[in-house]
Amino acid sequence: MKAITATEYNFPGQTGKYTGKVRDVYSISEQYLVMIATDRISAFDVVLPRGIPYKGQVLNQIASKFLDDTSDIVPNWKIASPDPMVTVGHKCVGYPVEMIVRSCLTGSSWRSYKAGARSVCGVRIPDGMKEHQKFENPIITPTTKAEIGEHDQDISREEILSRGLVSEQEYLQLEKYSLELFKRGSEIAEKQGLMLVDTKYEFGKKGDNIYLIDEIHTPDSSRYFYSESYCDLFSKGEPQRQLSKEFVREWLMDNGFSGKPGQKLPAMTDEIINSISERYIELYEKITGSLFTKVPYGEDLYERIETNILNMLARL
Repeated sequence: MKAITATEYNFPGQTGKYTGKVRDVYSISEQYLVMIATDRISAFDVVLPRGIPYKGQVLNQIASKFLDDTSDIVPNWKIASPDPMVTVGHKCVGYPVEMIVRSCLTGSSWRSYKAGARSVCGVRIPDGMKEHQKFENPIITPTTKAEIGEHDQDISREEILSRGLVSEQEYLQLEKYSLELFKRGSEIAEKQGLMLVDTKYEFGKKGDNIYLIDEIHTPDSSRYFYSESYCDLFSKGEPQRQLSKEFVREWLMDNGFSGKPGQKLPAMTDEIINSISERYIELYEKITGSLFTKVPYGEDLYERIETNILNMLARL
């Protein structure tokens, strides 16, 4: 099964193209963005050598749904999704930090805690906690926004303000939006038998207004546990059944790669590729409550994407 790992378009009014870890982003007349969710996959801030079929469609359609479902909390950049792999929206000036919200001691925060850290991004973590244990209230652990090929860095609220990365008034607003978005995402997940464990939000400005930008509540930006098995597995100290990219990170670490210099990426077999694709589709169906409709990977796939985008741009 082939996957879309790169695009090369030249749209009317195009003023630039940015190739991210997962998305190809085209700037149109410095007013709009065309964001194509490719099938690339990254882990430990490294783009892996093979794409995952249907991953781009899954990411784009989940993000599109949640942008619509949270637009009453904060304005967002989306104007329309003219293709299953594409969103067109407002071009904003992004803040240089990402807002990570966590409800449990899991993933990188657990790895730091297990190594002896009792503070994450300036947030104090009590002694005696166990892996996957819930915090009393969700916490915010921001990171810097890294360029491709570089690692995001943990940063505290105090350092963000002291370095002038974001004004205090705006940062407090970003915290407020992040917690409200996380609450909404948790409520939606709960209805589907899932727990929203952690996620990241990115924000930007257009004029004087703050917008939610990029993706939201996708398996690339979020981690979900199955609610029905959470308490039993936690009490036994067993791994949680989860839907996220963490299983990809764990597979890489089991095969000797964690993003450190000198480490070699393991080979990605067809079996691994297919299992990752199936997990992404599983998340889509579980979190949305809808069956996933695979858009065929035909010979005209790139032409279809281009035609849908051109038709959308003509209406702007």
